[in-house]
Amino acid sequence: MKLFKKISRIIKINRVLTHYQIDKMILTDTKYAWLILVNKIFPWNWSVRSNASRGERIRLSLEELGPIFIKFGQALSTRKDLLPHDISLELAKLQDDCPPFDENHSLALIEKGLNQSVEEAFSSFNPVPMASASIAQVHEATLHSGTEVVVKVVRPDIKPVIEQDVSIMFSLAKLLEAAVKIARRLHPVEVVAEFEKTILDELDMIREAANAGQLKRNFEGSDLLYVPEVYWSHTSESVMTMERIRGIRISETEKLIEAGIDLTDLSAKGVIIFFTQVFKHNFFHADMHPGNIFVLPDGRYAAIDFGIMGTLTPEDQRYLAENFLAFFNRDYLRVSELHIESEWVPRETRVNELESAIRSVCEPIWDRPLKEISFGLVLMRLFQTARRFGMEVQPQLVLLQKTLLNIEGLGRQLDDELDLWDTAKPFLEDWMQERVGPKGLAKKIKSNLPFWMEQAPEIPGLLYSTLNKLSHQGLSIQSQQIAKIEKQLEQQNRQQRQRAIGFVLILFGLLLPMESQYQDWIQLGLLITGGLFLIKK
Repeated sequence: MKLFKKISRIIKINRVLTHYQIDKMILTDTKYAWLILVNKIFPWNWSVRSNASRGERIRLSLEELGPIFIKFGQALSTRKDLLPHDISLELAKLQDDCPPFDENHSLALIEKGLNQSVEEAFSSFNPVPMASASIAQVHEATLHSGTEVVVKVVRPDIKPVIEQDVSIMFSLAKLLEAAVKIARRLHPVEVVAEFEKTILDELDMIREAANAGQLKRNFEGSDLLYVPEVYWSHTSESVMTMERIRGIRISETEKLIEAGIDLTDLSAKGVIIFFTQVFKHNFFHADMHPGNIFVLPDGRYAAIDFGIMGTLTPEDQRYLAENFLAFFNRDYLRVSELHIESEWVPRETRVNELESAIRSVCEPIWDRPLKEISFGLVLMRLFQTARRFGMEVQPQLVLLQKTLLNIEGLGRQLDDELDLWDTAKPFLEDWMQERVGPKGLAKKIKSNLPFWMEQAPEIPGLLYSTLNKLSHQGLSIQSQQIAKIEKQLEQQNRQQRQRAIGFVLILFGLLLPMESQYQDWIQLGLLITGGLFLIKK
């Protein structure tokens, strides 16, 4: 049965890709071009083919293939460093709206996940979902304490569907890499693997709830961002219960104006929130599209949906900040050096060549007004340029780029005069000063002080032990050196005595007056003996 379902799914995928001429788009001018003719043989491919633009055909095919492929298209749309512009624009239009699943299924899943009946868990519960997406759907409810909440429940049997479709995606990605040389630069297999990890993480409601808790702690008491409370007593691996947010969607600008919200101030706050998350907290919401952001009556942002979060290493944080600042100052040499120092490009890359490439891409941007320059696109172009030199963009940097583009798009939607650079540069300068200046040093000392104090009582003993060991080693070495010197001196004295005796014997042999028949033999003996003393060591 499982095999039959997979074969049926493959046939549907083949029919959809052929109808939208994706096969022709990919396989023309490759050694697999014959597959285009083979596809025409199958009866399910005898329908009239779509003649829309290539980007639209790709989007429509993903929509027809269902929720998992839509999610994949959405993830792929963030890879603007890989995709042609027309395709990424179309993929950005994909909406993750799905028909709700059966109410009875939803109730059964919630009761199983919470290990109690809906009546026991909530004073009221609406079985009709507020929203329904590919991974989960959301219901409104009220706790017995009177608190209004939303209950997010994972779709039934979604994991086998994901595993099946992702398996087929891997097969298609491998075929794409084998058939199309230019596709190898897009790393389709790696993109699918990255998508698989992301979508499987979204199935775990405990993980998402933990993400929300961390983000809430980071912005505790902040006038910038509000994160709803998670109710752990009503949360499990498949169900998450969270405080209900009553605000205005960020995309509803007319309602925001009617509510007296200052859009210019709101757009600037969005930029500050992004940089605060990335550089100060090193934990950022990586799915900040309009559907996930609300504005509260007091002007604060409120975020929901914490399935995808991003982090950076301290090294990546610093290099990114320095890259941005160097770019603000049009110091392309420093940008190039940072790419090599951080090993985003191979160490053997020639810095002057990379500098020239970055300058040729970025310099034309400065001829435009600042308000027309996209910060996110600048980052994307830097990644694209670095790719030519062997840079492999890491997943966390892709998430960062995606989030920055989302924030920038929202900011400009609220205030088309938004100067993202004017807001970002002072923030980054202050952050760098805190990291490497006196404030940074004081912060490091303060954070390490408890550890140093804990270890302080051990230091005298360790110091004595080390010095004692060194002292004994020193004495041992000194004794060995003295013995060696004494041996050398003794050997030199012995050689000098031998030479002196040798000279005396030779001199005596030469000058000794002797009238005897053995005179010659005696002189010869003295000379030979004296010579032996001279050459003896």
